[in-house]
Amino acid sequence: MGDIENKFDEVGGKVKEGLGKATDNNQLEAEGKADQVKAEVKKVVDKAEDVAKDAIDKAEEVAKDVVGKVQEVLHKDHHTK
Repeated sequence: MGDIENKFDEVGGKVKEGLGKATDNNQLEAEGKADQVKAEVKKVVDKAEDVAKDAIDKAEEVAKDVVGKVQEVLHKDHHTK
């Protein structure tokens, strides 16, 4: 989910919460707070996904480097015999 959608949920939650407080509607206020929490959780999940993707990309890069070096060593070893 994108940042814009998260922001929309967060702002919508604040509006609901404010309306709930203003009208003494506890359910609407609680829904607003829940929407804000949901938006925050989505932000955390999105960040975790980004971190995981970055880690996977780095691991792939390192693995390719290792494979390349092993191939070089094997190639040199094969030609020296």
